Amino acid sequence: MKKLSLILLIAALLLTLLTGCASKTAETTPAPEPSPTAAPNEPSAPESEEPSSAPEATSFRLATLKGPTTMGLVKLLQQSDAGQLSYTAESTIYGAADEISALIIGGSVDIAAVPCNLASILYNKTEGAVQVIAINNLGVLNVLELGNEISSIADLRGKTIYSTGKGTTPEYTLNAILRANGLEPGTDVNIEYKAEATEIAALLAGDTAAPGTIAVLPQPYATTVLMQNPSARIALDLTQEWTAAGLDGKLVTGVFVVRRDFAEQNPTLISSFLTDYAASADWVNANTAEAAVLVAELGIVANPAVAQKALPNCAIVALTGSEIKTDVSSYLTVLFDQNPQSVGGALPDADFYYDAAA
Repeated sequence: MKKLSLILLIAALLLTLLTGCASKTAETTPAPEPSPTAAPNEPSAPESEEPSSAPEATSFRLATLKGPTTMGLVKLLQQSDAGQLSYTAESTIYGAADEISALIIGGSVDIAAVPCNLASILYNKTEGAVQVIAINNLGVLNVLELGNEISSIADLRGKTIYSTGKGTTPEYTLNAILRANGLEPGTDVNIEYKAEATEIAALLAGDTAAPGTIAVLPQPYATTVLMQNPSARIALDLTQEWTAAGLDGKLVTGVFVVRRDFAEQNPTLISSFLTDYAASADWVNANTAEAAVLVAELGIVANPAVAQKALPNCAIVALTGSEIKTDVSSYLTVLFDQNPQSVGGALPDADFYYDAAA
């Protein structure tokens, strides 16, 4: 009996020890509990935050050309220098379009004023990294005459015309207008091309200029001739003749282009620039005397008197939105039909035209 009792006591003690060890193990190595917001065996989701966008730029790098495409900007540039705008335009004026091309392609410039066909060439070279945001100049080409025989395109039949721009937009523009009026260049009208506009200006402005001489000149060269030779006059405005001939759109000379990535990152700045440029262009057109002083100060045209007389003939505009696509695409098509390389080998796609709503 005593032996049985001893066996039962030992068994009870062993059971107590085993139970105690199990309890201690559970206390020192607790099993991890799943997060109340996460699925089993998955990490907890981070707390949601409002998406943050980088602030827009407060300045941009602007490249322009010495000529009419920059004249409408002079008030904006003055205001920028005075700190009167919501941004700063870090502007440089260049003498040749090739200089600006390299800067745009290299990403050293954000916005630029360039010839319309160069905008298309840049679009093709950068595989769509450039967009056109505004038209700043319509045609600035004039037919000048030392005499009074020319009053229509038809009057050019059988005449000799001096011009610049062989293989470039002045040639393609003149050819398109002549053909739209039933005149074939080289057959019905003889065109002699000179290397520089200054060469033609000297031909018309000199004391030995022959009466009846006819030439195509851009502004402000045309105005310089008018001021030097009283016998010279503007016989035809090719911007008006483009429309009169029934050619699509408008004759476009200059545009503003922007790097696509800059436009996408800074839509408010682009909108402000376009608004301020429109105000600047309006001011220049309405205040030619004051604007001419600014034009001369910036070195665009050395003589304020020449600038003042040229401004009304420079077709300064501020066209944006749907007008860009209508006018630019029509003009580029005319160039493409004569020489595809004049627009970079192909007409730009629809994304070439900046859309603020996109």
